Amino acid sequence: MNQYCFGVDLGGTTVKIGLFDPQGSVLEKWEIPTRTDDNGNNILPDIAAAILGKMQEMGITKDSVIGVGIGVPGPVDDDGVIHKAVNLGWGVMNINEVLGGLLQMPVKAGNDANVAALGEMWCGGGKGYNNMVLATLGTGVGGGIIVNGKMITGATGAGGEIGHIHIVDDEPDTCGCGNHGCLEQYGSATGVVRLASRKLAACDDASVLREAQANGELSAKAVFDAVKAGDQLACEVAEEFGMYLGKGLAAIACVVNPEIFVLGGGVSKAGEILCEYVSKYYKKYVFHGCRDAKFALATLGNDAGIYGAAKLVLE
Repeated sequence: MNQYCFGVDLGGTTVKIGLFDPQGSVLEKWEIPTRTDDNGNNILPDIAAAILGKMQEMGITKDSVIGVGIGVPGPVDDDGVIHKAVNLGWGVMNINEVLGGLLQMPVKAGNDANVAALGEMWCGGGKGYNNMVLATLGTGVGGGIIVNGKMITGATGAGGEIGHIHIVDDEPDTCGCGNHGCLEQYGSATGVVRLASRKLAACDDASVLREAQANGELSAKAVFDAVKAGDQLACEVAEEFGMYLGKGLAAIACVVNPEIFVLGGGVSKAGEILCEYVSKYYKKYVFHGCRDAKFALATLGNDAGIYGAAKLVLE
């Protein structure tokens, strides 16, 4: 009998769902809207209905399904209890029990960033490694830490929140978390724009970024495109970005000693040049016993979450 598992990536706008075989091949994937009205009470029933509908459509029986994994945007502990997900309207809830009850199948939940890291380890940029850190460089800096093939969740599911490592004293701007000087204020897409804006304001040097800023088109992509074109000011911004991110990852390495750092999120579309800037400063700041960690780009893109969620139930 063929065996299957489902991976669910629950986002604030859409729910991505994938049907997998146990070897990591995605057999089918689709999306449904995330209904966050009514305190998110429809979300898990909608997911259950989508999975059961797909099983009926494909003639898959419950005894051939190993289980359903789900990644959610919030801290989730090892028992599947989410400790509040503000953008979903959820308070404290045991997802494993609630969704498992709706499906009458085994369910395992995890934080979405940690689950994405598991996906990249299983079938993506970290394939072949059991000790890995995923740094997702998007609007913020997300993270997932894998040690000996297992996600590090911590006591309340907040393990892997690498974006909120304190990097800079005396930072005037406030991070989204309420603190000042967090890694994500410099290592994210918005952080790159912040660094570039400050650099442009502090000097009169010619740069293509000035035109981009005047047109409201200053972005992380614009900065790294300018770097590739040899723009001096953009290169200085990339150096500063690399210094902050390299320093932050060096701090993480002293705790978890990964074999590889996998860089994902929108900023990673800059390509290998990103790894070069970050690894240079990582090697400068890191403890010598961790210096040989490799750097690679994430390869699963927006599918990392469904891959990792499926892997959750194969553990």
